Amino acid sequence: MTPVSIRDLKDVVAVKDLPDDVLQWILDHSEYHEYEDGCLVRKFGEPVNEMYFLLEGGINFYMDVNGRQVFYFSFVNDSTSGGVSGLLPYSRMKTSPGYSYSVGKLRLLLMDKKHFPELERLSPDLIQKLIGYMTERARSFATMQLQHEKVNALGKLSAGIAHELNNPAAAINRISAELSKRVKLNYELTEKMLSCGIGAEQVQSIRKLVDAKEKNIAGSNKLSAMQRLENEDNIDDWLQKKGINISREAAETFAEAGFSDKDLESIVNNSGKDVLAQLIYWLENLLSSQRIIKDLEEASTRISTLVSAIKSHVHMDRTNELQPTNIHTDIDNTITLLGYKIREKNITVNKTYCKDLVDIPAYIGELNQVWTNIIDNAIYAVDQNGELTIETSCDSKNVKVKIIDNGAGISKEIMPRIFDPFFTTKNVEQGTGIGLDLVNRIVKHHNGEIKVESVPGRTEFAVCIPVVAKPVN
Repeated sequence: MTPVSIRDLKDVVAVKDLPDDVLQWILDHSEYHEYEDGCLVRKFGEPVNEMYFLLEGGINFYMDVNGRQVFYFSFVNDSTSGGVSGLLPYSRMKTSPGYSYSVGKLRLLLMDKKHFPELERLSPDLIQKLIGYMTERARSFATMQLQHEKVNALGKLSAGIAHELNNPAAAINRISAELSKRVKLNYELTEKMLSCGIGAEQVQSIRKLVDAKEKNIAGSNKLSAMQRLENEDNIDDWLQKKGINISREAAETFAEAGFSDKDLESIVNNSGKDVLAQLIYWLENLLSSQRIIKDLEEASTRISTLVSAIKSHVHMDRTNELQPTNIHTDIDNTITLLGYKIREKNITVNKTYCKDLVDIPAYIGELNQVWTNIIDNAIYAVDQNGELTIETSCDSKNVKVKIIDNGAGISKEIMPRIFDPFFTTKNVEQGTGIGLDLVNRIVKHHNGEIKVESVPGRTEFAVCIPVVAKPVN
């Protein structure tokens, strides 16, 4: 005898308004079960053939994601889940996609799916209500899936971003220490130079020469690597002949600043040989300091570029609404953030962008997940020294993006499954199987289309997004 009465069943939100005869029928065709708090109710992979009516307590469901249990949903007796769980009518679920655990003392009724047709005959309204709960459950699962994929996508980038930021940050620390040393040295060298009687006119003449060299370097008058090496040798020889005891790095500093041995000779002619050494030491320290400041600027610019790319990529400071975005900028930001992976494999990135691209309306944060997942998969697919090609084309109706890699390709057996949830060919620690399913849903959310073609040596993902926003079907 089932220790449950009609009064108990009327506490379940989904069935509380049913007539007593229907409730009695449910009692007569269900099995009663009890679980203590924290007990395993259903494990991953087990067949699911029953619908649960929650009389007391709740169920926490954890999705199995490549062997990891990830919390997804709580089934309790409320308006969201209706106090029902398990297999609902018209659900296509056959086996449990994860693990279910009892919350508190769990009392429930289990109805086998073989009774669903009779239940629909007795209460069509209940079946429609159960379908509504199932739809809400699917929506909640999709939301959780999206959130987990966002976290996973950020995880893909986080280690690389830390590495990318660490390099210029470490460079700034080194540069600041060297610059501090150079500034202190400048006091000593300036004092010695002034003691030799060098006046303001001579310093001004040297400054004009330095400024002229900077303009030449900034322009098109750049030396080749061979010319620069030859110039370094000539300067080093000149310094040795003049008896100036200074390191080889000084010749490199002068050559990098655009100086030649003839330029140094002109300084001697204008200043006198007795002060040559002090002038050379002072000028080398000045040019080194300027070079260090440029290195500092480049390092700080690199950090600013990365921060800007991160901010744009994760769509900070914007609402989750359709906003105009430039696809080229978004893809470039993605490549910047995945740059460490590209460099690790020495991948050549070829970009062919259409010239007449217009901004398109998009859920920018979502669309950036598309580029992240597809490009990251392409990087994973290619071998060392591989190639990644990104092509865009546009017309008055659509923008099309092709992301092509020269990896091994996707087999015909796997191709039909690549957009299935949780399907992945990557190792456990390298893929969740969520990415391409999410990509497909995001593209559809934009009323777009995604196609895949693959043969050994060429895999192409083509994403087409409308230029004008349309209502999502």
